[in-house]
Parts: sequence; C-alpha cells; structure tokens
Amino acid sequence: MTPIRKTFQYGDQTVTLETGEIARQADGAVLVNVDDTVVLVTVVVDKRATEMKDFLPLTIDYQEKTYAAGRIPGGFFRREGRPSESEILTSRLIDRPVRPLFAKGFGREVQVIATVKSLNPAVNPEVPAMIGASAALSVAGLPFNGPIGAARVGYKNGEYILNPAVIGLTPDSDLDLIVAGTEGAVLMVESEARGLSEDVMLGAVLFGHEQMQVVIQAIKELAAEVNKAPIEWEPVQADPELKAAVAEACADQLGEAYRIKDKMERQAALTEIRKAVFDQLAGEDSPWPQSLVYGAVEKLEKEIVRSRILGGEPRIDGRDTITVRPISIRTGVLPRTHGSALFTRGETQAMVITTLGTERDSQIIDALEGERREPFMLHYNFPPFCVGELGRVGSPKRREIGHGRLAKRGVLASMPSLTEFPYSIRVVSEITESNGSSSMASVCGTSLSLMDAGVPIKAPVAGVAMGLIKEGDQFAVLTDIMGDEDHLGDMDFKVAGPAEGINALQMDIKIDGITREIMEQALAQAKDGRLHILGEMNKVIDTHRAEMSEHAPRIIEFKIHPEKIRDVIGKGGATIRALTEETGATIDINDDGLVKIFSVQKSAGEEAKKRIRLITADVEVGKVYEGKVARLMDFGAFVTILPGRDGLVHISQISDERVERVSDKLSEGDVVRVKVLEVDKQGRIRLSMKAVAEGEGPDA
Repeated sequence: MTPIRKTFQYGDQTVTLETGEIARQADGAVLVNVDDTVVLVTVVVDKRATEMKDFLPLTIDYQEKTYAAGRIPGGFFRREGRPSESEILTSRLIDRPVRPLFAKGFGREVQVIATVKSLNPAVNPEVPAMIGASAALSVAGLPFNGPIGAARVGYKNGEYILNPAVIGLTPDSDLDLIVAGTEGAVLMVESEARGLSEDVMLGAVLFGHEQMQVVIQAIKELAAEVNKAPIEWEPVQADPELKAAVAEACADQLGEAYRIKDKMERQAALTEIRKAVFDQLAGEDSPWPQSLVYGAVEKLEKEIVRSRILGGEPRIDGRDTITVRPISIRTGVLPRTHGSALFTRGETQAMVITTLGTERDSQIIDALEGERREPFMLHYNFPPFCVGELGRVGSPKRREIGHGRLAKRGVLASMPSLTEFPYSIRVVSEITESNGSSSMASVCGTSLSLMDAGVPIKAPVAGVAMGLIKEGDQFAVLTDIMGDEDHLGDMDFKVAGPAEGINALQMDIKIDGITREIMEQALAQAKDGRLHILGEMNKVIDTHRAEMSEHAPRIIEFKIHPEKIRDVIGKGGATIRALTEETGATIDINDDGLVKIFSVQKSAGEEAKKRIRLITADVEVGKVYEGKVARLMDFGAFVTILPGRDGLVHISQISDERVERVSDKLSEGDVVRVKVLEVDKQGRIRLSMKAVAEGEGPDA
C-alpha cells in the first residue's frame, strides 16, 4: 500500500505522479495532481490468450465528475450522463499521440480511462490527463514506445507562456496550443490562434516540446521504480514467401490502379484486384489466412504510392507535391436559408449553411467549471453516402465532433463580437463528397456561407491539409492531400486562417516524429496553398453582403431608462407578453435597459420598437397627442394618449360650446386630438380638446 511518488516543477505548477495505492487491480494506474487538479488514469489490457487482432483496439475514455468542482449534476437523475463534447474532444486529444507509439503488430485490446477527481479552476485537466495516460501506459508493462509529454502554450507580446491559467484566446494570450511528443520528436499539435505567423506557431511547438522534457524524465523514473514485467506477446513475423507471392500476383495491376485519377473508379479497380488475390492466395488450401494476405497487399500498395512520390513521379491524381486540386464555389445555394455555400475541391465537397438567431438561441454549455453560453456553433456531418458507402445515420461520432471543433477553431478568431453583430450563429457543414480534408473544406465553406449571410467576419478564412511521405532521410511534403495519401502517408497537418496568419493548426504524426525542417516546409507550403484557395474564394465573394437575406431575422437594439423596464414588462409580464403576441417579435431587456427586438419580418420589429417607445415615453405638458377615448364619465372622458397612460378631459374642456352630456360629443373608441394641460405630482394627467388649435397635429 506504499505509493510511489514523483514530484517536479512544471513552469509555475507543481506536478505529482503517484502509483501503487489506488486502483491496484488495473494493469497501470497513476494519480496526477497538478496544483489540486487531480486526474486518475487507469490502463487495462485484455489478458485472454486469444488471437491478436490485425489492428490496435485502443479505447480512450476521458470523463469529468461534477463532484470534482463541488457541484451536483443537473437533470432529473442528478448523475453524469453521456460524454459531453468537451470530454469527447479530450479523449481524442489523448488518443492521437499515444496510438502511434504502440509496437507494430500488437493487437490486444487496451482501455485507458482518465477521470477528473478534483478541479482547480486555474488548471485545466486536459494536460494532466495526457500526462497521466502517458505515465499509466509506461508503468503497465505494455509494448509502448513512450513516454510522451504534453504542454499547453500561450503567446503574448512576443513571449511564450507555459501552461497558462486561462485557456482559449483571451486578452492575455493570442494562442492556445497543446503539443505532445516523445523525448526526440513532436507527435501531435492542436491549436487555436489569432492570426499568428508561421514562425510564431513553429516557435510555440518547439517551445512546448522543449519544456515537456521534465515530464518525460519524471515518467521514465516512475516507470523504472515500478519496474513491471513486460506483457508477453509475439509479433507476427513478416513472411518473405507471402510478400513475393503477393507481388507476383498483383504488383503490376496495383501499379496501374494507382494511376486512375477518379476515386470511385480507382476503388472499384482495387477491389477487384484484392478479391482476385484473396481467391488465389487465401483459399482453403492456402497456408496464409486472409488477414495476413490483406496486410501484405496493403503494404505493397503503400510501397507503390510512397516510392513513386519520393521518386519525383506525379501523385495518384497526376499533381505535383505543391498543387491544390481544382476548386469550384457557389454561394446562395439554398433559397430559404440565411446563408449558404457549396465548396468543392477535387472530390471533396462541403455544403455549408448559416442560421442566425437571438442570444436566447445560444448553446448552453454545462461545463465542469460551471455553466456558460456559446453564441457561435459549428456542426460537421459526415453521412455515409459522401464516400459511397452504407452506414448508420444518427448522433454525431467522435470524428465528426473533432472535425467540427477544428473547423470552428479555424474561423473563431475572425468572427465578430456580439456587440458588433448581436446574433447567435449556427453553421452546419454537410459533407456531400469526401476524398481528403473535408474539415478544411468546412473551414472554406463556413467563411463563404457566413459572408453570404451578411455576417461581418474580419477576413475570409481558408484551410488546407498537408501530408508527408518519409523514408529514412528522404521525404516529400504534399499539399492538399487526398484520402489515399492520408491513409498511406505519415502525417496529417492542417492549417487554417486568413491571408495574414494562422487561426488553427492541427498535426498528427504516424511515425516516431518529424524534424524542424519538415515542419518549416509544411508551414511554407500550407501558406502558399491557403493563399491560392483564398484567391479562388475571393473571385466569388470577398466580403460580407451588405444586406442580409429577406428570410433572415432582424435584431433592433436601443436603450430605455432602467426605471422604465417595469413598465415594458408589466404586471406579471402581461405587457411584454401582449407585445410579443400582437407583433410576433421576440423582446429581450437586460438590467441596463438595453432592448433587443428579434423578428423574422422587419415591419414586426419596427412596430414592437414603436410600442415600447410609446410605453416608455414621458408625457410632456403643452404637447398635442392623438388618443383613443377609453371610457365616458358624467364629468368627462378618459383618453389613452400613451400605452398605459390615460388622461382626463373634463366636460368643460371638450368644446368651446357648453356640453350638457359627454355622450353628446364623444363615444368610447373615438380617436381625438388632445393637449396636455397639467401632470400633477401623483402623475394624473389633465387634458383639453378646446386647447388644440385648428389643424394642429399630434406630437405622438
């Protein structure tokens, strides 16, 4: 029961790694404490003596418990439910750098669970969870070529900030970057920036990698002290006879298939070739199971594509390494939406739709640290038909949530504030075709759709995905990668932003890591590709439309005196309900007296504004008003001159002639002109019809 602990300083934070006391039946368990943010990470591997799968069945589950922040969950059941979007994104953040470090051929099921047990609001749990996953895998005796370290990096006034207290883009930081890597190389980058240059972004990655070395060293020492025996497993050895048989059976055919430029035609040809090879080499009398034959064929395909690119030959679709695929753009595609765009790049296509709403339509985020509202939403959908497949349609999967968040990061720094544009905005990217980098097509389509909707974004934004083929010291960086190049290559490097700089950068590496030289070249090619795409976009639309769609809602803003708020709301909300029902507009009033009127039709909003102005207007002595006779009395008539404000016209003030009965001159519902004679201290209003000169018009 004596725990093993390692404590070290990580920038301004104190980190403690502990193992040996909690969750002892797991294969690996580490409790990470970073200035009172505590995350428990456990690792369990399937120990049954079953045949290894031909892929790595790794599951990462990150979960936040509300007790960590001293809160009780909302909802009927008062307990945590399905994973939030934030939890899913953090699970992906942990998965991406650790997955490529498992030994090739290891196919036993592994589950990593990271649970937030205590939360210091100044320390976000993402980096502690990544550190804990690395440590737990390192002490579990798995064939894991780690450990990895992780760091969050901010940037302000030319200085990098390690593990800033506040995440996201803030007045104190123009960058929110998370980098993970091994002792010798960077494996993963996820970032959001405010139009920073390529040099600054590269410097942030290298700064984070340098700082995380203290984490890696501490995990190594912890694993050495635990000294757990490695799990026993036998990697499948390559069979030279199978390799030769597969090459003889299909090398030439595969070579020809990978010269077919059209994706669907190429896939059809490859399917036929694979089927023929399986029939020939994986039959009943064959010494090789189909899984091994499949692996040998896939390896041959990889060699063919990669060797051609490294040899300077054209890529699968005939391009060189720096050319972007042909681009086609249309805006205003859907007639009744508030904004829409169709962005097509090669065989990847996104239809992106923008919808405008009020602040009430903002998404309510029930985060671990508390509840907040998010006025800008970006959702990404990847239906199975976009790749010509059958599949289930339902709630978004982890990949869709991750790609939507990346696209949102790409445009977020260019979005207007609520003060500049007082609408909630929902963007939906529907991927209708996919052959590589649909998330970057979503960035381009979002920018176009927002401008089509009249949203005053600061600058158009584009994104491009880069790839890498690396063998030894020889490498080639590929601009605008296709799906096959992503699958068969070594890197997925995505960059999004306006012409002036980078808003988002995401990098995933499938090999041990990449050098500074490769990252510099990838950033340079990405800039050229991004500027080319922006040039094509600007030919169609280069700024937001001056007029919003006739179907888009309107928001009218103005201020009233805070003391008048109760008059607009009325007793029990009766007045504001009546205004909403009669005009069809939605009305919001804050405590400062700021009134926001939201209406589908402009006329409805103007009518609501007019009525509120009347309700909050002050009655002025000497002014002429046009009002309706509300009721008759023996001594005169009450006339409504403003909503909720009645004044008395005494019988002596109805006409210059003597009036015996009020009903001889007036009826209820008559519209008359009256002048205000007096407003006494009690707010009672005395009116006169006699005092209105001939032809004198009303003031209200």
